[in-house]
Amino acid sequence: MKRRNSMKVIEVQKFGAPEVMDLVEKPIPAPGPGEVLVRVKAVGVNPVETYIRAGIYPRLPALPYTPGGNVAGIVHECGPGVEDWSTGDRVYSSATISGAYGEYSLCTSDQIFYLSEKLSFSQGAAIGVPAATAWRALFLRGGAKRGESLLIHGASGVVGQAAVQLAKKAGMTVTGTAGSKKGCDLVSDIGADAVFNHNDKGYVQKIAESSGVGFDLILEMLADVNLENDLELLAPRGRVVIIGSRGRIEIDPRATMGKETDIRGFSLFSATGDDNKQIHAGLREAVESGALVPKISCEKALQEAPAAHLLVMKDGNCGKIVLLP
Repeated sequence: MKRRNSMKVIEVQKFGAPEVMDLVEKPIPAPGPGEVLVRVKAVGVNPVETYIRAGIYPRLPALPYTPGGNVAGIVHECGPGVEDWSTGDRVYSSATISGAYGEYSLCTSDQIFYLSEKLSFSQGAAIGVPAATAWRALFLRGGAKRGESLLIHGASGVVGQAAVQLAKKAGMTVTGTAGSKKGCDLVSDIGADAVFNHNDKGYVQKIAESSGVGFDLILEMLADVNLENDLELLAPRGRVVIIGSRGRIEIDPRATMGKETDIRGFSLFSATGDDNKQIHAGLREAVESGALVPKISCEKALQEAPAAHLLVMKDGNCGKIVLLP
């Protein structure tokens, strides 16, 4: 097979502001044993990548590095011993070896999954991290069950949207919050039973009144702002799963005692191999059934990665931000 010699990738030479990301030419890697080279069609931009780039995440890569682990594309070449994949297969990734922000990405054979023809490549870039986060937070960390009540604090974001759709498919009663009328309308349109604007005065009291005895499960995207309120909104023996937080918060532990509620941490990086098998089997079934349909906020060229990093941290995106190599 004739191979190109080089590819364009985003590279980070030092941790810092978005401007530390440079577009460079690098050799296209050849897949080794058990590895697959993917021709990238779309790259998903995730908030965690901004923390890593800034050097403030607990687990940091060695420098220099190419950001991201979330691509959708076509299998270009398989290394020795790869039997599950063939050239031309449509795939998305949950992680990569070489990074995601580039024209090609090197993955292990178990880091990629079939991308349904029902989804575009840009939509596929919203599956491997955001939808996987929603599935694992709901069912593996949260223990979600049919008939339970769920509050998604930050439901208009890409993880929140996936959680709404997956929870409704699972037979849960779903309440969501968003920060704008546009976001609230979106959350309602994709199936939430009730939606509240978290910028409205007194919205927590309104949620409490609507929920009755409280929520069995809360998915929390901004724990440093909302966790104290979440503990009040939980039903007896309810659980709150912390998906995102941007700072510290002080809480009274007694808020968990009377109702015997749980605070559960979450990191997709902690998923086991068995977790990933369950997650992506569940996501595939949800996509094929039409229950999970990711929405795209905007598409940007690969060289616009710094702008994408600024945008992904702003409120009101209401969908996935995607880079197109």
